[in-house]
Amino acid sequence: MQGIGCTGRLRYVRVMSFLLAHLSDPHLGPLSRPRWRELASKRGLGYLNWRRGRGAIHRADVLLALVEDVLARHPDHIVVTGDLTNLALDSEFAAAAAWLRRLGDPDRVTVVPGNHDAYLPGALERGLTLWSPWLASDGHEHAHLSAHELFPSVRRRGPVALVGVSTAIATGPFHASGQVGHQQLEKLGDRLAHLGREGAFRIVLIHHPLEVERRHWSKRLLDAGALKATLAMHGAELVLHGHMHVASEHLAAGHPPAHVIGVPSASADPARAKTPAGYALFRIEPSETGWSVTMERRGFVSPGRIGKLEGKSFAINRLRA
Repeated sequence: MQGIGCTGRLRYVRVMSFLLAHLSDPHLGPLSRPRWRELASKRGLGYLNWRRGRGAIHRADVLLALVEDVLARHPDHIVVTGDLTNLALDSEFAAAAAWLRRLGDPDRVTVVPGNHDAYLPGALERGLTLWSPWLASDGHEHAHLSAHELFPSVRRRGPVALVGVSTAIATGPFHASGQVGHQQLEKLGDRLAHLGREGAFRIVLIHHPLEVERRHWSKRLLDAGALKATLAMHGAELVLHGHMHVASEHLAAGHPPAHVIGVPSASADPARAKTPAGYALFRIEPSETGWSVTMERRGFVSPGRIGKLEGKSFAINRLRA
């Protein structure tokens, strides 16, 4: 890892660069036929929705092609912001763990859960045990922890601190909202403040966005206001999310303001989905005043070809105590 040093009167700077890939909402398929007792309540509606069209939108071959493109960029780390499953079935959690192993070792891949991973009460707790190596804070990768104990997680990778936040809660039919919760928010504020004092580049990983349009009210983050206040008070450099299956970007209030970035579903069929599958690459480098970030969005430029969709750079000033 490169850094800054000094020899005699000669000061030298070696550039420290970190390449991060962000994908979300793979909705891994194909979905095996659930047992009848597993189709109680909301799962029955979800399974019907999958059979009537959702399963044709989220395609395994599309996801495979996208992941191959991600790995070809040789990122230092990959983050996945939720909805690996569709109905939070035990078989889906096992299949997702196998997919994560193929994606990369736990020290190179970080995951947070989404609302589909908590489809019914108790479902997420059973899945967390299988995913804990990719979810937990450094030093706790193989511990059997509950969601309240796991999150917010902190994983340090070079200049970057990956802060995992869970918004995954079970909701009623026709709702896909999320919630951070008071206990997690308190711990999040403390950890962001501590990491800020250490000079880390703080990346908050979350499934639900901070803002949704009124027509998507059933998909909102219930305590978005409290989360935005925490970010404004304690700071973060990036907030990465999924959930809406579209590419999005805005600034959240803070000093400095956090860049909030959303990506489409990683398995969305270019021929059927409103927004084809895509992901984002971030190259993060220190600068004299803070950080320099280059973002590249990649995805299907045509049904059979993945390429660069957009590129931009922005600077983030580091606050001085």
